[in-house]
Amino acid sequence: MSENPNTPLTGKALLQKVKELSHLPRRETAKRCGYFSSKDGQVRVNLTDFYDAVLAAKGVPLEPGGAKDGRGREPTYRVSVHKNGQIVIGSTYTEQMGLKPGDEFVIKLGYKHIHLKQIDEDMEAEEAQEALSA
Repeated sequence: MSENPNTPLTGKALLQKVKELSHLPRRETAKRCGYFSSKDGQVRVNLTDFYDAVLAAKGVPLEPGGAKDGRGREPTYRVSVHKNGQIVIGSTYTEQMGLKPGDEFVIKLGYKHIHLKQIDEDMEAEEAQEALSA
């Protein structure tokens, strides 16, 4: 049987083989796992493909945005003031925070910042208590 497989190993088989060949140099390990090509009698080891396959076998996502459907823009966490003086946060951020229509916030202005604090049941009780004591 040939020492080099015809097709590159993937998944658990790749991880097992890498473990068995841990005493060998990286290039030789990649070659014995099937990550090479030969042209005109020269063998070229494909280390990039080998590393990608090892990472994939370990469950490391290679493309962080790969699960998205490809529509829309990536969030930049930056906004600008519109001509009408409004700032729009956007649905991407409200979805990440789990906000729903009707959720309310208290706006606190600082020297160069704005704090938005979500009003929840505890905060409503605090405000009611403050109103009674005033």
